[in-house]
Amino acid sequence: MIEEFRIKTSSRTEMINIDRYVADIVRKSGVGEGVCTVFIPHTTAGITINENADPDVPRDIIAELNKNIPFDDDYRHIEGNSAAHIKASLTGSSATVFVRNGKLLLGTWQSLFFCEFDGPRSRKVVVRIAP
Repeated sequence: MIEEFRIKTSSRTEMINIDRYVADIVRKSGVGEGVCTVFIPHTTAGITINENADPDVPRDIIAELNKNIPFDDDYRHIEGNSAAHIKASLTGSSATVFVRNGKLLLGTWQSLFFCEFDGPRSRKVVVRIAP
């Protein structure tokens, strides 16, 4: 089963917890034991799994990415969003989570985060559930 949903971002760079959207798709799939793959079909956005308990963790991740990969540098890409492409390459375009008892098998403090690096935009997220 493959499903998509859209997410609207509001900042140039942000991390958005997408657990509830993905969990709804898992629940609808009826798969009790399997694999969930979340794919981001964009070259200036990514996905990561990280801590959900402290909102400072995503803020710190964004701050360090922005510090190490500044928006303005000696980039040659004419669109002016090379930093977003680099950040997307570092986070990656997909994440895989096991499904057990019809639920995402994430750790206690883990969440799936959509990573926007060239917003604000309307983005697509593709989710595949396999038994």
